[in-house]
Amino acid sequence: MSTLNFLYNTKLGRILLRPLILKPVSDFSGWLLDRKISKCIIKPFANSNNIQLSDYILDDINCFNDFFCRRIKPELRPLDTDESHLMTPCDGLLKVYPIKDGLVIPVKQSKFTIADLLEDKELAASFDGGYCLVYRLCVNHYHRYSYFETGEKSKDVVIPGFYHTVQPIALEAGPVFVQNARQYTVIDTVKFGRCVQMEVGAMLVGRIVNEEPQHSSVLRGSEKGHFEYGGSTIIVLIPANKANIYSEILASSSEGIETSVTLGQSVGASSSL
Repeated sequence: MSTLNFLYNTKLGRILLRPLILKPVSDFSGWLLDRKISKCIIKPFANSNNIQLSDYILDDINCFNDFFCRRIKPELRPLDTDESHLMTPCDGLLKVYPIKDGLVIPVKQSKFTIADLLEDKELAASFDGGYCLVYRLCVNHYHRYSYFETGEKSKDVVIPGFYHTVQPIALEAGPVFVQNARQYTVIDTVKFGRCVQMEVGAMLVGRIVNEEPQHSSVLRGSEKGHFEYGGSTIIVLIPANKANIYSEILASSSEGIETSVTLGQSVGASSSL
């Protein structure tokens, strides 16, 4: 039995899990990984996760967290320049779910409501009939993320919570996304209407670091922020009749299969075309 299976699917495991998902544990882990001595785990971590070091800018790396939120060479993440396309804000594994009657019902996973996700019933209602795009980041992914679209953004909303892992076994055990700590911003866009871009913390993620937490104008592809250590998730909510997601992504998602994507690529297009 795997460690995660034991923690999430046995009575003793769930008892032991409780302290692991609390904020102080994640904060302490983050503090340790900010220490200079943590540099010693960088090479073993890169090797075990098949991270190609030559792809990254590794100047001024003073601790493991510096390495974890390293910058990739820009030419390796070209941005889709067609403004009618729906752009991916991060590297990750993507599933797309239709929002029906306020609910998201993932295949083999716990359903959740958009109202619970946002803690805002009025805003949640505006996404009924639209899409919920879930980008799951593993520890080997690039952990900086960008704005998926140009627009006027609101002040970030910060929702405290737990720090469950975002591995599939945890997602099947309970509505992790509405329990975990998260931050989101509303973005008024021209092509896709009023959307939400959200960052969700996960086990041992000490910090979600957003560069522009206040109201401002933002540009598609400009850096929004980064995660520090751990797997994490980005969620994008699109209102009804605003986007056509590529059929192959929708087909895979309906079968519970994630699609590997990279920051800057297109996953759909404006439905106004």
